[in-house]
Amino acid sequence: MKTTQSAPKKDVRVTIKTVAEHAGVSVPTVSKVLRNAYGVSAKARSRVLASIDQLQYRPSASARGMRGQTYTIGIVMPDVRNPFFPTILEGVEAVLAETPYVTLTGIVGKPGKVVSIVNAMLDRQMDGIIMIGQRLPPEEMKLVASALPTVIVAHHEPDALTFDTVNNDDLRGGQLAADHLLQQGYKNPVMVTITRQDIVRMDVDQLRVEGYRRALGAAGISVPRVVASADMLDDVTATIRHLLEGEDPPDALFGWADYYALEILSAVRALGYRVPEDVGIIGYDNSDPCSYTQNDLTSIDQSGQEIGRRAAQLLLERIGGRTEAVHVVTEPKVVGRGSTGRIPPLDEAAASNGAEFGSPQAI
Repeated sequence: MKTTQSAPKKDVRVTIKTVAEHAGVSVPTVSKVLRNAYGVSAKARSRVLASIDQLQYRPSASARGMRGQTYTIGIVMPDVRNPFFPTILEGVEAVLAETPYVTLTGIVGKPGKVVSIVNAMLDRQMDGIIMIGQRLPPEEMKLVASALPTVIVAHHEPDALTFDTVNNDDLRGGQLAADHLLQQGYKNPVMVTITRQDIVRMDVDQLRVEGYRRALGAAGISVPRVVASADMLDDVTATIRHLLEGEDPPDALFGWADYYALEILSAVRALGYRVPEDVGIIGYDNSDPCSYTQNDLTSIDQSGQEIGRRAAQLLLERIGGRTEAVHVVTEPKVVGRGSTGRIPPLDEAAASNGAEFGSPQAI
């Protein structure tokens, strides 16, 4: 039986063989751990990871690239303003923490930059990409996915064959938002969605709008009101001012994402309206700022960390050789807080931290 060896002197180059000897396992076992491959016991994997950490082993990036493995994963994000994105990243990192993989993030920012970011990741031989949102034309997306294992978050394409997707049930989420406002006694809601120049088929905002419209239509509101605002917070504020100072001001507002809803909340209060008495406000994502005392924002929870975890797991499976597409959908629920609190939730004890509603009735 092999025994664990002491760490080598700093002037000795640490190799995969050094790690194997230190952990008391074979070189192929270390290789499997580095590749996150199957066939390694939890105990052996734990020893190898401990040795890698103790020895500060860093495989040569150039050597890994030649073998087709660099242990880097690209994360492509539309921007850094949305407070929901860090929740997804937390889930991704929670899975990758037990592997040798590290993430490198590209921020799209301006429209059209996504192509250069993805090409840079391909050039650097990253092992896979997780895209939060999808801004590539369909044919280009297929080309990327054929060249590199790819998982897309926040893009519904359940018939896609070359890449995996992880999404919330955004259609259902839009319905839940509308149902919740009606249950709280609001009669004239308006949804504020995003003005987009780069609409891609099955974007989440489109499905949330459709779900919202269906729910209000089923409740007898024949023409559900939806307005679009540019993706700048000043524009959101101007949109809200126009609505509330118009001829038919709404008594409730649904922001398609929390970062819209939070700006809506600020604008409504700045105009002198009471929340929730005069205007109810609901967002989507249940990001951390919703629970801040000054916000107390009701929101649709879409299990951000779970989405991130599933995306990372699927990508590791893709890297490991799986070829069939997998499309995961998480279930949304309403987390009720003070911004729509006209009618107290059934569970008063839950109200302080946000009462959860997964259907038209509180649970």
